[in-house]
Amino acid sequence: MSGQAASAQRFNPAVEFVRSLIAWALFSLETIGDTILFAIGALARIAQPPYRPFHVAAIMEFVGVGSLGIVLLTGVFTGAVFAIQTAVAFEIFNAKSLIGGSVALALVRELAPTLTALMVTGRVGSAMTTELGTMRVTEQIDALETMAVDPVHYLVSPRILACLLMMPLLTVGFNAVGIFGAYFVATGMLGIDEAMFFSRIYAWIEPSDIWCSIVKGFNFGAVVGAISCYKGFFATGGSRGVGRATTSTVVTSSVAVLIVDYMITTLWLR
Repeated sequence: MSGQAASAQRFNPAVEFVRSLIAWALFSLETIGDTILFAIGALARIAQPPYRPFHVAAIMEFVGVGSLGIVLLTGVFTGAVFAIQTAVAFEIFNAKSLIGGSVALALVRELAPTLTALMVTGRVGSAMTTELGTMRVTEQIDALETMAVDPVHYLVSPRILACLLMMPLLTVGFNAVGIFGAYFVATGMLGIDEAMFFSRIYAWIEPSDIWCSIVKGFNFGAVVGAISCYKGFFATGGSRGVGRATTSTVVTSSVAVLIVDYMITTLWLR
């Protein structure tokens, strides 16, 4: 009895919870640091020979052109839905003329880069993690090292570079079709005058807002590319491990995009 009492006394749920929380925080910080160093090392290899422009172009086509359809479709309906929602709110104050400027401002500053990053994460990030993870568990990456081919230079650097370059372009496309979707709803369904719709956009949108959207797209591309490649490159545990790495990529990248979005917005608007 005395041994059981001592054991129960030693086990404190609150203390164990705090220990688990601290261990999780330390592991997360270590993973973040490893991912950043991994991405920096991969980007540093871009300028090193051998150069593979066609290989990089193929990956850019997969990331950019392959994601164009889902990004544009999401952009059109996001702008259309947001126009309807703002119309309901502004109708209370008889201020429907503000729909164009408010929708454009929300798209350019927040919705376009964030939703583009989330769409690319679901399509491109998961695919890159699965591809690299499969190569890792089937020892194809080890085979590249045996043949004196740097796997980071050959596999990781082009993928991160493609995400860096394509994400801002996809964000710009999202902005364009999102405003078009809002324009179609506002003028075709809500009866807003075209000149009134665009005049608010010209008055409210500044070059700094457009640059903010592009900068966010660039940073989100770095986040998605780095996390996706890191999770896939170091995947273990066979096919089940690849599945876990892919799931972790989508969840981690989505959360990281939202955190980075908050940080950039806070610094940009100061």
